[in-house]
Amino acid sequence: MSKQRIVVLAGDYVEDYEIMVPFQALQMLGHTVHAICPGKRAGEQVRTAVHDFEGDQTYSEKPGHAFTLNASFADCTPEQYDALVIPGGRAPEYLRLNPDVLAWVRHFMQANKPVAAVCHGAQLLTAAGGLAGRRLTAYPACAPEVTAVGAEYVEVAVTEAVVDGNLVTAPAWPAHPAWLAAFVALLA
Repeated sequence: MSKQRIVVLAGDYVEDYEIMVPFQALQMLGHTVHAICPGKRAGEQVRTAVHDFEGDQTYSEKPGHAFTLNASFADCTPEQYDALVIPGGRAPEYLRLNPDVLAWVRHFMQANKPVAAVCHGAQLLTAAGGLAGRRLTAYPACAPEVTAVGAEYVEVAVTEAVVDGNLVTAPAWPAHPAWLAAFVALLA
């Protein structure tokens, strides 16, 4: 497998597992992985939140770890990277308000580069546009946003992933094995 340059879009209260697991797993496979956040520089941290499924009507939220960024958003361009990872949590909700972040997402989608989004990461995909006719999954609460932009929301088990061309999506972190395997296959 050729080694790729992968960027992870982060923000405060990104879901802990959804940033840490792909960040470490993709590095373990020998890829260069940069985690960036608008308004923050390499060496600074984002707070994370742990979203858990405990039988309530929605997930619970607990404090996670401090995650250290290893690249600076302001010093990077999307053209430097071969693939994009969009973790979920609460970060996508406000990152989608940043036109520069949306331009990054559009770059990867329009260039047909591999994109992996999990959980609420779909909020960045829907805000960036260009999903009409695409098939994807996300945390179920994001389904109305997915269908509102003309995409097909695919309901799958929380452990499954959906692949549509260059796009790999999953409903939440329990899908990491399927989601990451499908993303790695796209990177090959």
